[in-house]
Amino acid sequence: MRRAIFPGTFDPFTIGHYSIVQRGLAFFDEIVIGIGHNQSKQTLFTVEKRLDLVQQAFQNEPRVKIASYNSLTVDFALSVKADYILRGLRSVGDFEYERTVADANRKLTGIETVILFTESEYSYISSTVVRDLYSFGKDISTFLPPNVKL
Repeated sequence: MRRAIFPGTFDPFTIGHYSIVQRGLAFFDEIVIGIGHNQSKQTLFTVEKRLDLVQQAFQNEPRVKIASYNSLTVDFALSVKADYILRGLRSVGDFEYERTVADANRKLTGIETVILFTESEYSYISSTVVRDLYSFGKDISTFLPPNVKL
């Protein structure tokens, strides 16, 4: 079985994230979406709310599992027996960071990182932008996956 994790803070989980997972299912038998605790980020939504939003998005997809973790991403990958880490790239700026982390993860554990480029229609969407819009009372429904309601 080819199992990957798709890690992130997902505050909130956007249509861009959803697209990466949907496309990733063509390569993996199972994807575990890992909602991580990032000490350097101040989140708007609780972990429980973020888990709920992702569960709403994938309620009819048995190959997608959802979990939270409070460890190194690579340790989470090992704990769920994943051989791959799935990541999405929106821009060149994302590339250098992701490459550095992927190299470290491979060196530590042998786990490979698979990168999918974000579809152009979602490249401007980030959790930060969506969170800011939501904080100011804007309708963010077009930035969320189908079937997801806040």
